[in-house]
Amino acid sequence: MDSLDDVLREMSLEEIPECVNVIRTSFKTVADEFGITEENAPRFTAFATDERRLWYQFTVEKRPMYVYIHQDKIVGYYSLALLDNGNAELNNLSVLPEYRHQRIGEKLLLDVFEKVKQFGRNKLEIGIVEENQRLRKWYESFGFVHTGTKKFDFFPFTCGYMEKSIIGTVL
Repeated sequence: MDSLDDVLREMSLEEIPECVNVIRTSFKTVADEFGITEENAPRFTAFATDERRLWYQFTVEKRPMYVYIHQDKIVGYYSLALLDNGNAELNNLSVLPEYRHQRIGEKLLLDVFEKVKQFGRNKLEIGIVEENQRLRKWYESFGFVHTGTKKFDFFPFTCGYMEKSIIGTVL
């Protein structure tokens, strides 16, 4: 998958619809695996992400958003929230199911680390479906540490929280 035409770059406003599709399709596999439905969790990423939400995050919140393009198709995505506490939060890291297990997620995550450094942040936070032990182990393999859980009434799963210190700030 290390094709010379693969590109990882900032998302453009015109790419919002395609990115919504990547996010919803990617998170739907998690929903299916863990019995998460639009009825029992309408706020879950697979159901709650739409063009309005991404447009707002892009234009109003000015969140940095990035796409992974393979053969002129967006197959991966992530965004960052630059938090008031000086940390960064990784949101919606996603890879279309048919492109998984080709190290695209790893490339996206390594890019996240570089961007967090460039933004002068020392710590990266994430939230995951706690029951998704495969995903938790994947993040742990990149140095993330589990910091806790929280149960919300509007989700039929437990939210797990992880963080990673990003050493060496690039200014």
